[in-house]
Amino acid sequence: MNPSPDITVAAVVLDRGRFLVVEERIAGLDVLNQPAGHVERGETLLQAVVRETLEETAWTLRPTWFLGAYLWQPPRASRPTLRFAFVGEVTAHDPSRRLDRGILAAHWLGRDELLAEAARLRSPLVLRCVDDFLGGRRQPLDTAATLDLDTAGGAAAMPVP
Repeated sequence: MNPSPDITVAAVVLDRGRFLVVEERIAGLDVLNQPAGHVERGETLLQAVVRETLEETAWTLRPTWFLGAYLWQPPRASRPTLRFAFVGEVTAHDPSRRLDRGILAAHWLGRDELLAEAARLRSPLVLRCVDDFLGGRRQPLDTAATLDLDTAGGAAAMPVP
């Protein structure tokens, strides 16, 4: 039986032709990723993506669209990752805010810059989300925003008819 996936969120933010990304240290490697992270018990996917963006970049996110759900099985990981990606814009920045542990910096990079750093991307999902966004993919927020950790992972009890 396959293990249930880790439920994560990610923010895709474009401003003046550049995407908001984080540089983070994972297992001794410096990698690039969208602001992203795990959903915590008791929060919705939308709450999680706003929190993760603030914690990792010091930018306040205003989600505008649901980009999509992406299932990724990292080659050396025992559990797959189910990423719920949201599109948004940033409304405020607090440069004095301390970033999450492991986050080295937040950057604004264009697609070509991300492609040039392909070997440093945390997963193929980074560029896939950028390309889906640039391709015009958008869904209403309510498509996934009201899901919480249990419902996103399929653990919610189904009502009995």
